[in-house]
Amino acid sequence: MRNAREIKNRINGIQDTKKIVNAMYLISSSKMRKVKADLDHTRPFFNALLAEIKRIFRTVEGVENRYFYPADGSAAPEGTYGLLVITADKGLAGAYNKSVIKEAQRMMTEHPDSKLYVVGEYGRRYFLRQKKAVERSFLYTAKNPTMERAREISAYLLDLYDKGELVKIYIIYSDLKNSLNSRVVMTRLLPFHRLNSPHYTVPKDEPEVQTPFEFYPSVEAVVENVVKSWLSGVIYGALVDSFCSEQSARMTAMSSANKNAEKLIEYFTAEYNQLRQANITEEITEITEGAKAQILKRKKEVR
Repeated sequence: MRNAREIKNRINGIQDTKKIVNAMYLISSSKMRKVKADLDHTRPFFNALLAEIKRIFRTVEGVENRYFYPADGSAAPEGTYGLLVITADKGLAGAYNKSVIKEAQRMMTEHPDSKLYVVGEYGRRYFLRQKKAVERSFLYTAKNPTMERAREISAYLLDLYDKGELVKIYIIYSDLKNSLNSRVVMTRLLPFHRLNSPHYTVPKDEPEVQTPFEFYPSVEAVVENVVKSWLSGVIYGALVDSFCSEQSARMTAMSSANKNAEKLIEYFTAEYNQLRQANITEEITEITEGAKAQILKRKKEVR
């Protein structure tokens, strides 16, 4: 049975842990607000880029580009898939990392000829433990998503795509739906269909093009440059969404840990008070018995 000192030390240790948990919650909250504001400022630009790509294909006939499905509607050729998997650099975020990894494993089971490109130290270590080859790990990107790092990832994957080493590129990440819920998203980056895309919906009130567009030096060159910029934006958005989801998951985990700490403190405080009360009762009993013994002794002496 624990003594009072052991229980008191346990309570103090839990209270110290509770302070750390609360600090981690506040840090995650601050990080999420900052990076979410940055994304809100940049996402409209890349949505506008995709809108213009779609308008080009709706207004110009016969445009061919390797980043799009063939104009005749046939499927892209089969071959090696590239999977860009975005995880965190560390744990303590509930099921955030495991959900993304589970989706990546499902994709690799369906298409064994897939190559892994991992963002985040957690994912890199996991796949290495599972004896899965990681073609490249983008270090220090998960905890500090920036446009420059998104361009680095985009350029690397585009180079492999242009060389024909990858026929399709997918991205797997966690998307923050609201402050409480997030979902794992797997979407194809390249090639994508001309008339539909998971990243953009054509506005119903979009005006018709009355005057034909003029492209310099050519429509193919314009599309290629715009697609590259758009791809960087999509990857940047996924990095930020993942980072926000990570912070949200960590906030939820820390909130749960804080509640558990409060329950433990309440439990050990009650146990401490019971033990203390028992000790006090025992001391009072000993004093009372001692007093009685002294009274009996005096009575015997008087006789």
